[in-house]
Amino acid sequence: MAQTPHNPDQLGDRKGDHLRIALDQQVQRPGAGNGLARYRFELLSLPELDLNRIDMRCQLLGKTLAAPLLIGAMTGGTNEAGRVNRILAEAAERTNVGFCLGSQRPMLERPAEVASFDLRDVAPRTLIIGNIGGIQLRDELDAASLEALAQAVGADAIYVHLNPLQEAIQPEGDRDWRGVLDSIGEVAAGANLPILVKEVGCGLGEETLRALRSTGIAGVETAGVGGTSWAQIEALRQHARTPRAVAGAVLADFGTPTAESIILARRALPNRLVIGSGGLRDGLEVAKCIALGADACAMAWPFLVAAQEGVDAVVAAIDGVIETLRITMFLAGAPDLLQLRQVDLRYIQDADPRDRR
Repeated sequence: MAQTPHNPDQLGDRKGDHLRIALDQQVQRPGAGNGLARYRFELLSLPELDLNRIDMRCQLLGKTLAAPLLIGAMTGGTNEAGRVNRILAEAAERTNVGFCLGSQRPMLERPAEVASFDLRDVAPRTLIIGNIGGIQLRDELDAASLEALAQAVGADAIYVHLNPLQEAIQPEGDRDWRGVLDSIGEVAAGANLPILVKEVGCGLGEETLRALRSTGIAGVETAGVGGTSWAQIEALRQHARTPRAVAGAVLADFGTPTAESIILARRALPNRLVIGSGGLRDGLEVAKCIALGADACAMAWPFLVAAQEGVDAVVAAIDGVIETLRITMFLAGAPDLLQLRQVDLRYIQDADPRDRR
């Protein structure tokens, strides 16, 4: 299909808007939440475990992480985005968690932008997952060029992100999504690195997961409803009450909540990687995601906020998530992640979805 023309300067401005607005509380948990508040662990007052021997190590895409945690995909393609990425990547290296790049689309339009994505000098050992949009995959890339995009930044794997709602609200958005699934299948079959598919905040639902099951992707990231709303961000970028801005506000929490998306993903892809994400804020929510079926989890907004203060603040935020996960596993009677996946969560039918205890 023909490429959709875009102004590179316009793309840079849009990325800057995204980073600025993403820090705003208005676009966090706009609706009922990510669904995890409805689930509870039973606290074991006799855990019969040594807290110091809880094993949170995680094998992911060929690398061993200290915990099943990744810094989620956020940004890239501007000087400020590059600065933030370096802070986050250095923190990931220091704590031995994974790091996910924001969309590398700016590299396709401005090759010099590789500098804001190439972070191996500060994160030589870190698991790094690259990122490109489904539309760009269809219009501009094949297996070989996708591999080259990953190799340019030293990525161990690459996400293909799906964001049809965001694109529908975005004034400059891509609205023709025909052929994206076929492109994913073709690239997954031909690429010599793991290809994963992720949403960007609307969650992967049952029909989408069923379609993806027929491809050779290595796994998915849920990015469910309950965190940053990109529909809301695109609505806020439009400084007038345009029809699309109205739609963005109405559809801010349209999609599949995180908890439900994880359950559906594990059911649809029983032997493939499932990364839970979508509004995660702490280690307790990470533990719930693992118990629901995720292999690992990605968090973005808490680390983006911490990055405004520097690397040490991000390291402290990561350490807090990991220690909360450790103590939760201890109290749930799970000495390792395999046992955590076997812990039964209690579903509380009448729980307030905004209550995150």
